[in-house]
Amino acid sequence: MGCPFEQALTTALEIAVTSPSSHNCQPWAVARLTSGPARRRAAAAGPSAAGDDVATPHEFLVLASEQNRELRALPAHRAEMRISCGLFWHLLRRALAAQGWTAEPAPMPTAAELREVGLPPTWTPLRLARFRRSGEVPESLDGLRTLARRRQTNRGPYSDRPVTEAVLNELAGRRAGAEPRIHIRHLRSDDERKRFARFVARYGGRDFAHRDAWRETHSYIRHTESEAAASGDGFALTHLFGPLSPAQRRLRRVVLAPPIMAALRATGFPRVLSGQLAAVVRRSPVIVSMSLPDADGTDSDMIAAGEVLSEYWLRATGLGLVLHPISVVVQHGDLRRKLQAEFDLPGGVFFIARLGYPTMRFPPSPRHAATASLRAL
Repeated sequence: MGCPFEQALTTALEIAVTSPSSHNCQPWAVARLTSGPARRRAAAAGPSAAGDDVATPHEFLVLASEQNRELRALPAHRAEMRISCGLFWHLLRRALAAQGWTAEPAPMPTAAELREVGLPPTWTPLRLARFRRSGEVPESLDGLRTLARRRQTNRGPYSDRPVTEAVLNELAGRRAGAEPRIHIRHLRSDDERKRFARFVARYGGRDFAHRDAWRETHSYIRHTESEAAASGDGFALTHLFGPLSPAQRRLRRVVLAPPIMAALRATGFPRVLSGQLAAVVRRSPVIVSMSLPDADGTDSDMIAAGEVLSEYWLRATGLGLVLHPISVVVQHGDLRRKLQAEFDLPGGVFFIARLGYPTMRFPPSPRHAATASLRAL
């Protein structure tokens, strides 16, 4: 029949926090509605929740974004934060389902109403779901936990092994219960991959040349694994570059510092870095893009997009594949429009990444404690 909700939620959070997020900033937060006033607010929000009160067996969870953890340097970061929350929400619901707790969408009270029952002022509520104890277990909890831990952003070189059309069809075609409007495209011909690599070489240095964006990115770089573990977010140099000698570590620590990077912009150094990224891109067997019909999607659209991406990424992991987002080309509006025109990509692209079989593994990225962003209201 499944375990009690409080225990199931703790276990699910431990799995869900392995989800990827931009710069590993982990902007998600979860509120469990336990008090009478909070549950009545949820029950009164719409007809689908009618009849719920403090005595019912349903459990209510609110997905929120923690503003103090959000990236803000670029306008596109708002959408990225919602996508990151969608990635987390999908895995949280899946982990609860694996313990016998089934999610049902429910209308959400307004932010003001939730604040009246204790929602922190820095939390932006995004979704409400109610969970009932169904006893149905669609997958193994241990299997899901193992899969989630195996998933990682892999920035290393990929194997020459081709990704077959059958595998790509499986990745794109089995979006169980997912948002049907998401368009998935795989660039796999030699010409497409060569053109995309040239695009990255030409424009991939934009983040290094953008003062505010690079300063924010650099604030998430930790120089050692112990520093990364202590912070609970961001990434160590080894997460970005793989194993480094002490000399290589010192060099990157100096060169990547915002004042030094600002001085190096005049020398064309960002183009050197984009060329190095392009070389790795060129040797990747597949580039995957995802897009929504509207370039200016709503918060709800972006959360749904994150859920589709989560399903795709976990499925890819299960097939032995890894991903490396090339976010710079979709984070800047002019670059995204050029990219879409170059490759005839519809709507608004929200994700583009390298896809392939890894040749190396990276250490796990740091994470905040699983219950650090959980509140009872």
